[in-house]
Amino acid sequence: MWYNFKCMDNGNKDQEIRTAGSDVDHLKASPSTEELRRQRLTIIGLVIGAVVFLVLMVLAIIYLANPTTPTGKIRDIFIIFMALGFLVLGLALVILIIQLATLINLLQNEVKPILDSTSETANTLRGTAIFLSNNLVDPVIKLNEYLAGLRRMFELVNIGRKRSKSK
Repeated sequence: MWYNFKCMDNGNKDQEIRTAGSDVDHLKASPSTEELRRQRLTIIGLVIGAVVFLVLMVLAIIYLANPTTPTGKIRDIFIIFMALGFLVLGLALVILIIQLATLINLLQNEVKPILDSTSETANTLRGTAIFLSNNLVDPVIKLNEYLAGLRRMFELVNIGRKRSKSK
């Protein structure tokens, strides 16, 4: 529960208490108009990009199909760009492997000991609960049973009970 602290600080009798559900009531399952607008713009941008890419590919094929085009130079430039692309891809893979090794190290050296400590604490708590149950709760329950039995026995024998005066 969240409370409106302004009302609480003023000491007003009519305090406004807000629950967690009231803060998210304005959020609906259906997307808002701004989200719909953003989605439409994204789809339109992707469609325009795909059309421009296809037009450029068609123009490139038409240009390369011309017999006077120096395709050797274009091929060499394309091979250089492919090599640079593979170089960047290889570098990204090396960085990914280093990050994965760092994550594994973190899990083994920091998270695993925390989980082990938490498990040990839970086991200690379980042992404490069993100890308290066996050494505190069970004897108190047995004592209450014996006292209830004694009280009932005294009631049956009429000891400790005031006799009512008959009229």
